[in-house]
Amino acid sequence: MLGLRRVLCAGLCFAVTSVSALPPQYAFRISLKDKQGSPSVSNPLSFLSQRAIDRRNAQGIAIDTTDVPVSPVYINDILSVTGGKLHLTSKWQNYVVILLTDSSAMPTIRTKPYTTDVQYVGYFPDGLYKSGGGNIEGDALAKGTGSASYYGGTYEQTRLVNGDYLHDRGYKGKGKLIAVFDEGFAGVDTGPAFDSMMKSGRLVDKYNFVTATNNVFNAYNHGTGCLSTMAGNLPGTYVGSAPEAQYALYVSEYRMGDMPVELDQMVAATERADSVGADIISSSVAYNTFIPPFTSLTYADIDGKTTVAAKGANIATAKGMLFVITAGNEGGNTWNYILTPGDADSAITVGSVNNSKVPASNSGFGPNSSGRTKPDVCMQGQNATIMYSGPLPTLSPGTSFATPQLAGWAACLWQATTNGTPSRMRQAIIKSAHMYNTPGNQIGYGVPDFGLAHSLLGIKDTPKTVDADNWLTASPNPVKDEVTVWVYMQQAGKVSLVVNDAAGKQLYEKEYTLPTGKHQLFVPVSGMPGGVYMLNARTESKQKSIKLQKH
Repeated sequence: MLGLRRVLCAGLCFAVTSVSALPPQYAFRISLKDKQGSPSVSNPLSFLSQRAIDRRNAQGIAIDTTDVPVSPVYINDILSVTGGKLHLTSKWQNYVVILLTDSSAMPTIRTKPYTTDVQYVGYFPDGLYKSGGGNIEGDALAKGTGSASYYGGTYEQTRLVNGDYLHDRGYKGKGKLIAVFDEGFAGVDTGPAFDSMMKSGRLVDKYNFVTATNNVFNAYNHGTGCLSTMAGNLPGTYVGSAPEAQYALYVSEYRMGDMPVELDQMVAATERADSVGADIISSSVAYNTFIPPFTSLTYADIDGKTTVAAKGANIATAKGMLFVITAGNEGGNTWNYILTPGDADSAITVGSVNNSKVPASNSGFGPNSSGRTKPDVCMQGQNATIMYSGPLPTLSPGTSFATPQLAGWAACLWQATTNGTPSRMRQAIIKSAHMYNTPGNQIGYGVPDFGLAHSLLGIKDTPKTVDADNWLTASPNPVKDEVTVWVYMQQAGKVSLVVNDAAGKQLYEKEYTLPTGKHQLFVPVSGMPGGVYMLNARTESKQKSIKLQKH
């Protein structure tokens, strides 16, 4: 597009001459002093879903005036004076973002008695609600059970965090709602990895905060790859961390250039996630620099509580949601640090490691500028196995693909307990990490162990029923002195039990001759040092392995 844009900074007024038939739009964030004319807090069903209310009740969280929508009186006046379009609102932080083709009325808005602040946050040369998009396979943002035969491509990243411990106990995210923020989810509605989610009705909400439509499937597929690490469900080819969870998909990222308005779009998505009753938020988009004329962030700004996105993440936690956010891929460059809202005090910020727990060179460094350890933990992102719309997995690097893995496992962990809160989940995950006692600026507290996190939450371990379909179980796990092994023999014969350490060295072996039926056997491990072991069982017709965590 050819054209001329003149910016008068003092009054934030613009004169535009352009040959384009689609006029540019300017975004302004207008902060308000109160909520005149909004619904009463005593009628929460007028602005929250029953699921959101139930989540608050379960955690003892009161509904207050921050939950009440922004004043319709002020919105109507702003739109009447400016002739603008309402882009989004934030009830938690009490502001609106409007879009204008002519900003000459903004000085008037600044003098309104209900206005406390006005900021210019976005410029869209072709107008915002006309954006298209492409489906670019494998394009990743810079920002941005029990066996390989079951997990397929996700086996290594699952085994790294002992995630199969949760799946083996039937915890696959069922009943938990995860909201995913990204730039687009092309192919999710057609890709085989997502058939299970789509056909079972577990995609419960979707919205594009960039184009103000419900269209999340036609533009870009970075979010597709991220979602696959959780929702993918093709046993034998690819199984994500939470294949039975519910999902809400929100587009908050404007691909054509980072601007402050994208933080507002993330805040709006966070509030919608809250309203529909999400338990967990997973975002693989985060920010530090903005295109001119917008002022980029400084390290001082990422103090955990200053940016609107960090504030949104902290409020989300207070409302009962676990906020899982990428650390970003700026490690080693001129910025080097984590991005916002990864600096947020209450968020769980995720960096990237390889399958030997070595940090990826470009994974963002902490701490935040207030000195809080960030990232909190790391997952396998160097490389992660993901899926797009096709039938086969692919490898792709980045904290973007590490982050949702953790969100999915957190959903499984939360499913396992009846008294979960974001704080309890976050603390159990952090305390289970392998560097918890000696955290670092790039690896944080290290790589979590979800079997240990399960134990730290004090969850009673109830093995599945032992029968012909589930013929081997072992408990307790993690174990201290002795493992109780239940074996179901469909026909009389021999069964051998073998324990190997992480290097494959055999430490224990015993063979039994058993009749048909269920049998209780015991394996001593008290003399073995703490660590991860494999319990391998073999009969004359089948075999199975169970990972053991030894305290």
